[in-house]
Amino acid sequence: MLCKKALLALAVMMSLLAFGQQKNTEIGIITDNDLYTSSRNDKYYTNGLEIFYRFLSKNKKEQVNKEITQISIGQYIYTPRFLNSPRKESMDRPFAGYLFGEIGKNIFYKNESVFKTDLQIGVVGPNSFAKETQKSFHDLVGYKVVRGWEYQVKSAVAVQTHFLFSKKIFSKRDNKAVDFHFQSEAKLGTIFTGGSAGFMTRIGFLKLAPMYDSNFYGGSIGSKEKELYFYIAPSMNYQLYDATIQGSLFNNNSPVTFDLVPLRFNGEAGFKYRKNNLNLSYAFIYRGKEVRNKDNKGYFYGSISVSFLFK
Repeated sequence: MLCKKALLALAVMMSLLAFGQQKNTEIGIITDNDLYTSSRNDKYYTNGLEIFYRFLSKNKKEQVNKEITQISIGQYIYTPRFLNSPRKESMDRPFAGYLFGEIGKNIFYKNESVFKTDLQIGVVGPNSFAKETQKSFHDLVGYKVVRGWEYQVKSAVAVQTHFLFSKKIFSKRDNKAVDFHFQSEAKLGTIFTGGSAGFMTRIGFLKLAPMYDSNFYGGSIGSKEKELYFYIAPSMNYQLYDATIQGSLFNNNSPVTFDLVPLRFNGEAGFKYRKNNLNLSYAFIYRGKEVRNKDNKGYFYGSISVSFLFK
């Protein structure tokens, strides 16, 4: 009986794998936390979690190498620096949570340019369950009780768009170990509105995969490249609006809000790895000061991504 169940389970797994081979899919998770950089660094963007599913879409454009559709769900959690004081006067950033679902399209061109666009629908505020998520995690690992969530920003509906464009520069140089890309992003919606521009450099420990086959922007579906590289991506960001700091666009009833520091320097550096069906990455991410408060400063956090390809 046990043998039959094992054979049945194996048959189901093989069927799923065959389905994955036909569809060219990727399933993964991204987890962000300031504890991934320092045990003493616990502030501002304190935790993020995304689960995503990607699949190869039909492509009829001659200049396009591939198109990939992505579906995600995620939650971001934001807190002030001090988590054990219920006094709102001591807060240098509001408590806030953002819960969303996302659908997007990633277009990879044969000249190694990339265009990404996505739409998010969700909510900021108590209905994001950020308070409950953080409390459960702190209870699980034995961290201190967090006080102050009663002052989180009030509920607001999220309708959010995001656009990214990347273009390879110095493309005529035949260098398989280093490449350079200009990238720009724009966010427009009821939660975040702003834009950024900067440069990204990959330095390969193996021969660099072309961007349309690389895991940097999620293009590894449908390719067999091995990857191991370091990257660095500095940028300037101009932020016009942030509901997790300023409260809802449509009311001013959040108990703690602040004005933005609109112009910020951001930086990201990390390693990405791929072999067979496994993608791994780690990034150290810095964000410049965001809030007009004398105690608020720039901050950093770590991001870990794990995904599996079925092809």
